[in-house]
Amino acid sequence: MQNSIAYSQKNEHIECIYYRNALLSYPSHTHSSHVTFGYVLKGKVGIMFDGKRKCYYAGEHFIIPPDTSHAIETVDDTPYSMVCFCVAAGMASSDGDSGNTVGVKRLKQMILESPENVFSIEDMAHHIGISPYHMIRRFKAACGLTPHQFQIQCRVRKAQKLLEQGESVTEVAYATGFCDQSHFDRCFQKIVRLTPREYKHCLRR
Repeated sequence: MQNSIAYSQKNEHIECIYYRNALLSYPSHTHSSHVTFGYVLKGKVGIMFDGKRKCYYAGEHFIIPPDTSHAIETVDDTPYSMVCFCVAAGMASSDGDSGNTVGVKRLKQMILESPENVFSIEDMAHHIGISPYHMIRRFKAACGLTPHQFQIQCRVRKAQKLLEQGESVTEVAYATGFCDQSHFDRCFQKIVRLTPREYKHCLRR
């Protein structure tokens, strides 16, 4: 698996991910505040949007807007080669947004800035003055994931940055709020499709 994927951080705004003869599938996830540009070099890959899969073949490209839930799947169990660029997008203006929409954006920013903190559903709902049920529904509509899914994803994204800075896997696990190393490894591998140590190896390459 280590030989099928490589990460390159161009700068703080652009990350490049190169897949070579990969058989990696990713469950539904988002790229918060980032636009993803993908170009298929070889084979074919399936991208799931809103429950519908579209196949992209060699020579074709796709664009995924920020906060858009999507999944990546292999097609016919055949390997693909692909390059993706995740490019930071400007935060949208809140002018004209309703109070609840602005509240959800505040919650999103809170989690983005400190994903390692504990944010209970009840506290988040109380923070913007709506019921937990409506808060979860509106958060998912705006961010593509439930608050819990979004927080786990943000913890893993922060872990990636810390690993890129040379921190040890054990230090990163606790710095990002995971209860133990095992939990960290499971969540990281589910989202990145590599273990934290494999990810560090891909960075070195």
